[in-house]
Amino acid sequence: MKYGIYYAYWEREWSNQFFPYIEKCSQLGFDVLEIGCGAFGQMDDDFFCEMRELSEKKQIVLTGGYGPSEDHNMANTEPEKLKKTFAFYEDIFRKMKLAGMDRIGGALYSYWPVDYKKMPEKEKDLQNSIRNMRYLADIAVSYGVTLNMEVLNRFEGYLLNVSEEAVNYVREVGRDNVKVMLDTFHMNIEEDSIPDAVRIAGDLLGHIHIGEANRKCPGPAGRIDWEALGIALKDIGYKGYVVMEPFVRMGGQVGKDVRLWRQLSRTGSEEELDRTASESVSYIRSVMG
Repeated sequence: MKYGIYYAYWEREWSNQFFPYIEKCSQLGFDVLEIGCGAFGQMDDDFFCEMRELSEKKQIVLTGGYGPSEDHNMANTEPEKLKKTFAFYEDIFRKMKLAGMDRIGGALYSYWPVDYKKMPEKEKDLQNSIRNMRYLADIAVSYGVTLNMEVLNRFEGYLLNVSEEAVNYVREVGRDNVKVMLDTFHMNIEEDSIPDAVRIAGDLLGHIHIGEANRKCPGPAGRIDWEALGIALKDIGYKGYVVMEPFVRMGGQVGKDVRLWRQLSRTGSEEELDRTASESVSYIRSVMG
């Protein structure tokens, strides 16, 4: 397995400032940097070619994440909106290929966070999403991109809340480049057992996010049994990426979107965040192998 971290750990705004974090991840002991893909349309091709060159030089693997806006809801049925959505994603996939990225994860099957002022129609939306995801997957495969369906807790999404639902969804889509994505923050809320949720996903697990129940970096002081998670991943033969997605700095659009209303880092300084991340990845390597 390779171990990574999401760039927004250091950010208060969703930005395209990825280059400094490639260098930082290399220094802190990570193998993988996950970056946000939502703003890829704002950058030209040279940006992604340069990012690939730097990541290869620093031996850092790049992966992508995206929390789709409502405009990019894969459960949509309006032809014109869908046409724009598929074009939006194809541009992302093309630029991912330029950057040497082969996977993207998130609530790609829906949108994030869900607006619960509208009453969800789960079964209807599931079928629409499955049909449209087949089309999206066929676009993605031509760029060598795998789509990872992130299972979210009930407060952020309604279509896929537990591993079993994601497995059923992926099987219904029936495309080899569509996989299950799990996250310990969401599993801690929804699953009876985090290790069992991993075993349910089995060989369909394409990506996993880790973090403590309060979204701090993983460590021995938290509530999650990281050794048990590591055993479960080994049981299913998982050889993919294990990416931390901690959010500890209050403020900005990032803090607002993840509903962080108190400071979870002691000082919030970059030095403290760097030290904590480095200690965390060392700890995770030691207990998960």
